[in-house]
This record gives sequence, structure tokens and C-alpha cells, in this order.
Amino acid sequence: MGNADHKRWYWEDFPVGTTREFGGIELTREAIVEFARQFDPQPFHLDEEAARASIFGALCASGWHTASLAMRMMWDAYLRDTASLGSPGMEQLRWLAPVYVGDRLDGRLEVLEARPMASRPGAGLVRSRCTLRNQHGKAVLVMEGWSIFGRRPADEGVGQNAR
Repeated sequence: MGNADHKRWYWEDFPVGTTREFGGIELTREAIVEFARQFDPQPFHLDEEAARASIFGALCASGWHTASLAMRMMWDAYLRDTASLGSPGMEQLRWLAPVYVGDRLDGRLEVLEARPMASRPGAGLVRSRCTLRNQHGKAVLVMEGWSIFGRRPADEGVGQNAR
């Protein structure tokens, strides 16, 4: 194993039906406002009074903030240990409910489809669904899309989830 490029998980470790739980991020007012100042400066993300007068009724996170938190949680939980080669894109991104100050988010990834890449024998595609939930178990975000992972090198042997 002395290979510096060794990763713990490869495409073979993401068969259809695989699930991974992740998360545990609590939203603070400061984080919500800072993200909004930089990337989505709508009043209901920046100012409590404006937020109270909005359809949200209280200061809430930008949906883009919520999506970026999903990415961060996935990175921390497992992606950093994979042979990730990026993503060709998302098919769906939906914000299902507002995320408010004090909400604690966790997530679940479910592998929906997996196939080797015809154009790149050393890589495979994985289509997955990521769902974020708040502390009440209510889904606040769902996104579906594709990821590309490197295939397990022959010299690393076969993992227990290998195809």
C-alpha cells in the first residue's frame, strides 16, 4: 500500500443501493449572513426585520448556502477518502424547506446507478441522491447527479464491495 495516491474508496465501492449518512452542521446567524453578503444578498438572508416581513418569517439561509453545506459535509464524511474525479453535473437540485438560524443539518447519500465509463476504462460513473434534513427530520434539500470515481488499481486487490 505504500502508494501516496491510495484512496480508501473507489468506484467499485459505490454499488447501487449503497447509502452513507453524514453531517452535523448547525447554522449560525453569522454564517448565514456572511454567505449571503458574498453570494446571495437578498434581504431575507441578510436582515432579521426584512426576513420577518418575507414569506419565510425569519432569517434563513440561501439555498446555495445549503447546497454548499451538503458538499462540505459529503467531503468531510467520505469524499476526501475517495478516488473522486469530479462531476459532469447535477440533474436536480430542489430546496424543499427553509433553513433557519439554529437548524442542525445532516444528510444521506443513496447510490441510484453505477456504471463503468466506456470512454475511460479507469473510471466509473455513479448517479446518486443527496438529501439534507434538519433536526426535526424534515427534508430541506434534495439533489441528484453524477460523480466520476477512479476504478480500483489492480495492485490494490479487490475490496469487499468490488464488482
